[in-house]
Amino acid sequence: MRTVSNTIGAGGAMPPATVKVWDPFVRIFHWSLVACFVIAYATGDEIERVHIAAGYAIGGLLAARIVWGFVGPRHARFSNFVRPPREVLAYLRDVALRRAPRYIGHNPAGGVMIIALLAALAGTCATGYMMITDAYWGSKLIEHVHEFLANLTIGLVVAHVLGVLIASFEHRENLVASMVSGRKRAAD
Repeated sequence: MRTVSNTIGAGGAMPPATVKVWDPFVRIFHWSLVACFVIAYATGDEIERVHIAAGYAIGGLLAARIVWGFVGPRHARFSNFVRPPREVLAYLRDVALRRAPRYIGHNPAGGVMIIALLAALAGTCATGYMMITDAYWGSKLIEHVHEFLANLTIGLVVAHVLGVLIASFEHRENLVASMVSGRKRAAD
């Protein structure tokens, strides 16, 4: 009797080996943050109660992710992906020359983007909270800073998505799918 292996793909090709990279917390945080930011941005001045609730949810998510950046598993830790500026610039040069190395976790540019997004979102949350306090109620300056940071976040999100698409194309892997499944192709 012949045994058929479940690891053989269509046409007899072996599927690439994968490794677990993104833990459930990171994946749930990522997609929850996307949803909450879309809700907050879309409701803006129109549905204030929903906007404020989404802002508080974002603040809670950010606080949890910052803690996870110090105590979480390897690829979630800031120490794993925050790199010095010279290394980031060298990586960006290599991307432009289409010779950037592949990273199992975040690449140096991705690390900078994570910090930039966390900072912009934290600033947006802080100014949003300030706007509902007695001290800053009606402050046009705080309102303008809040709107600027929210719009800056949109720009960062666009840059983030473009970076993900470029890295996915360059390394021939679907990085969006890996943020859903938590798995990436094993090291080359």
